[in-house]
Amino acid sequence: MASASHRAERQLYRATLSSRGESQNFSNLSVEATHKEPHPHYVSAGGRIPCPGCLPLDMMITNMTMTRREALKLAAAAGAAALTTHASAQARSSNAAKVPVYGIFELTYPGPQNANPFTDVSLTAEFSLDQHTVKVTGFYDGGGTYKIRFMPDTPGVWRFRTTSNVTELSGASGQFEATPAVSHGPVRVNNVSHFAYKDGTPYFPFGTTSYAWIHQSEGLQRETLASLKNSPFNKVRMCVFPKHYEYNHNEPEFYPFERSGSGVNDFTRPNPKFFQHLEQRISDLEAIGVQADLILFHPYDRWGYQSMAAQQDDFYLRYVLARLSAHANIWWSMANEYDLMKAKTAADFDRLFQIVEKEDPYGHLRSIHYSRVEYDYSHPWVTHASHQAASFNDTPNQIARLKKPILFDEVQYEGNLNRRWGNIDGDELVYRFWRGVIHGAYVTHGETLLPADAEMTEDQSPTLWWAHGGKLHGTSPAGIGFLRQLVEQTITPGNSARAGLEAQPKPYYDNAIAYDATGKPATILYFFDEHRPLWYEFALPEGEYTAEYIDPIAMKITPLPGRHSGKAKLRLGPKMYQALRFRRI
Repeated sequence: MASASHRAERQLYRATLSSRGESQNFSNLSVEATHKEPHPHYVSAGGRIPCPGCLPLDMMITNMTMTRREALKLAAAAGAAALTTHASAQARSSNAAKVPVYGIFELTYPGPQNANPFTDVSLTAEFSLDQHTVKVTGFYDGGGTYKIRFMPDTPGVWRFRTTSNVTELSGASGQFEATPAVSHGPVRVNNVSHFAYKDGTPYFPFGTTSYAWIHQSEGLQRETLASLKNSPFNKVRMCVFPKHYEYNHNEPEFYPFERSGSGVNDFTRPNPKFFQHLEQRISDLEAIGVQADLILFHPYDRWGYQSMAAQQDDFYLRYVLARLSAHANIWWSMANEYDLMKAKTAADFDRLFQIVEKEDPYGHLRSIHYSRVEYDYSHPWVTHASHQAASFNDTPNQIARLKKPILFDEVQYEGNLNRRWGNIDGDELVYRFWRGVIHGAYVTHGETLLPADAEMTEDQSPTLWWAHGGKLHGTSPAGIGFLRQLVEQTITPGNSARAGLEAQPKPYYDNAIAYDATGKPATILYFFDEHRPLWYEFALPEGEYTAEYIDPIAMKITPLPGRHSGKAKLRLGPKMYQALRFRRI
């Protein structure tokens, strides 16, 4: 599991250039992000104020824009982050800010509020470092405020210039310094069927599911973050839109679009408060080392979002991309159970995928989840498969065919619901994680445990982790965390390019191998599933190995005596679901 110091490395760093259109020179002030503490801070010559992660979770910084007078007042009172001004068509140089590589550099400008700024105003910026240029799209954040966000991937002095169909937003220019990274960056595909951060550090997804946690009460959201921080999970599947389903009947505090009192959505006007809240929660997740596997569409809806027209879908998607792409810990899940969204076809999702592929400047991971009809994961715009299944035997063949990672994002949940998908026990869920890993894939957790005295009706909204978050009550997280430790222990010096367990073809007993930097087997992990041999003769690759007997549920590792090579006969326990690990000496 990630240590406290490792989690601290993954913080979101943000420097903001802000303007109210004043002409005063803030040349005596600068903006710098620091990583010497668990959370980033906005820093100025006058001191600092904490970032959102340092405040109580119910206190969000929603607007760092300020006038010169406000900035000086705040600096004198509490140590403010002072920000240079520029928002005219005539390019002027802004004072250079500093932000680490993979942090967020943000520009804020005032602009028109008349008509519909969401649809009438276009705003982009080009960021350049030497011969490398990245074009990003800005967005309207309400209240006459426009923002552009950029995540640098290379150290150095980046220069920017804005373009807009609005005179006062066009031609703004400046620069900032991207300092060496203090986090690992976005997650990418690595070694065909595995993952690594942008800096090459291996990443093994041990995820969980909490679909509608951001749509619950503030207190419950804080509890969810605390639970995640103390859990083995480093990814969470979560929805943008609120959810209406069995055991999900509450109203969200915020709606993603402006909505009349009679419930009519204006799909041309996103709700800035909703998206400010969403991005705050994504930042909160990054602060504890958790990837946000963000589900963009789903069929469980009573508000009208699943039946938006194609043009409305595209507009919504582009707005999300403009606001959120600069977050390093984002994964894009196009839909949950896409095939149940009867107003959309597979071709519609093809189009949506291509929008994301084209307009996300950072190439975040992309997939889609299904109920019964599997999406064609061979499309080039898909980075990994997202299965709803609990049969793992064909996984090595799928990896060989797709040459992509396989995630089993829904294998049923530890719980006691009346529904078949929500009532396996914790040990069985742990075994399913083992089956997935031993076949070269990854598995996602979920929990649906009702209180013993719960009413016998689905027309209630108890706090279930799978939907609402809160506390984890099940037994499976401990066993999943134990497995995650075993997988992370397969990393050897210099083997990051080939990190990850690779399933062996047509094994007698299921096993997977992790290789070292020279291509030699470093770790061999066996899982016997329902089989319970008293002893077995193992045919080992070249070299000498230590052996350890592993009990996945007791989470116990017992070293076996001797060094082993060639054909090694070992005595096992007469029980199901046992495992064995060989490590080359």
